[in-house]
Amino acid sequence: MEIRASTVLPARREPIELHTADGLTLVGELALPPERPPVATLVCLHPLPTHGGMMDSHVYKKAANRLPALADLAVLRFNTRGTSSERGASEGAFDGGEGERFDVAAALEYAEFHDLPSVWLVGWSFGTELVLKWGHDPLVRAAILLSPPLHRATDADLDAWAAFGRPLTALVPEFDDYLRPEEARTRFARVPQAEVVGVDGAKHLWVGEPYVRIVLDEIVRRVNPAAHPLPTEVADS
Repeated sequence: MEIRASTVLPARREPIELHTADGLTLVGELALPPERPPVATLVCLHPLPTHGGMMDSHVYKKAANRLPALADLAVLRFNTRGTSSERGASEGAFDGGEGERFDVAAALEYAEFHDLPSVWLVGWSFGTELVLKWGHDPLVRAAILLSPPLHRATDADLDAWAAFGRPLTALVPEFDDYLRPEEARTRFARVPQAEVVGVDGAKHLWVGEPYVRIVLDEIVRRVNPAAHPLPTEVADS
């Protein structure tokens, strides 16, 4: 059976709640491999909620639908403050990336409390700003950025990540609306341990199954190399 945009592979999926230090309850989902413990964990930070970003933004939903089964990864998705999706609405209101520091901390606290292994932050667009500004936690092994605009995240935030020392990979679409590969390489040169990967033909929202596959493949290449490359077909059950 070919893996398509709508494919949902087996996983142990459970609704979760995150509790922030400033008193909010956030809604999310944890997807675990169907039969084995995970080898690593993706904590996903979604695009801008004021422009439709949420935990179900398509790349993250497809990651949760595929990567537990194909790559033995745990995928933790959640709605940041004031964000709604099919799972429900998180309390609070959008705070432009500032109050969201507590949301990032709550997700990492959940991962630590539940003994989720080898935690990687994955940010997409606005989510990349949250990674760079608030992801400096000892629990974090590394981070992957999808379509980083480097708008709210400044050179000072890049310098802070450089000092943090954890690996950083930026997947930058050739035709991104905000930051394209050549400029991204210049900006991320401040972070010695950063790798910028330009993706030919891609746009900011990674629309189209070929680009989703590239994103998921590049994530798995780094997080669980033993599962790379991801298959494009699975046994029909």
